Amino acid sequence: MLYIVLVLVLAALGLLVTALITASSLWAWVSIGLSVLAGVLLVLDWLRRRRRAAAPAAAPEPSETPAEEEPEPAEQTVLIPAAGDLGDPADTPEPEAEPEPAASPADEPEPGVEETPEADVAVLADLEDEVVVVDEHPRYHLTTCPWLGSRERIPIGVGEARQLGFTPCARCAPDATLVAAHS
Repeated sequence: MLYIVLVLVLAALGLLVTALITASSLWAWVSIGLSVLAGVLLVLDWLRRRRRAAAPAAAPEPSETPAEEEPEPAEQTVLIPAAGDLGDPADTPEPEAEPEPAASPADEPEPGVEETPEADVAVLADLEDEVVVVDEHPRYHLTTCPWLGSRERIPIGVGEARQLGFTPCARCAPDATLVAAHS
C-alpha cells in the first residue's frame, strides 16, 4: 500500500512540474487530485492497521498457560571482588617513593634584556646572522646561551627577530657579540 502511495506522490510531482512548464492548469488539478488520492490511501492504511492491532488484544487467550519456569541464572562478570578475595594486606609491597625531579630549564626565570647602544641597533638591523628564539618567550639568544638548555629552538635572523619584537638576552648578550664580530 505504501508503494502505491509513493508512486502516486511521484506522479503528482511530475504533473506539477509539467503544469509549471506548460502553464496549463489542467495538469496542476490532476496533480492535486493524485495527491488527495495518496492522502486518502494513507488514512485507509492507517485505519486498517489500527483495527488489525486492536483485534488480537480483544481476543481471549487460551486458558492453558505454560507453567512459569524460573529463568536460568546467566553468568555475570564480577566487577568488584568479594571481601576475602583481595588477599592479605601484609603481603602487598609498599609503593616506592618517586625521587624529586631536578630543576628543569623551564623552571628558570626569563633572562633580562641586554641594553644595546643606538649605534649598535643600526648595525644589527642590516645583519642576517642567525640567532635563536624560543616559542612563547620574548628574547632572542646566541645558540650557545646557557638559558636555552634543552628548550626547542627556532632559528631566525637577528634583523628579523628585532622586527618581530624580540629583545636580546642579557645572559648571552647576542647584540654585543654580533656587533663585535662585524666591527
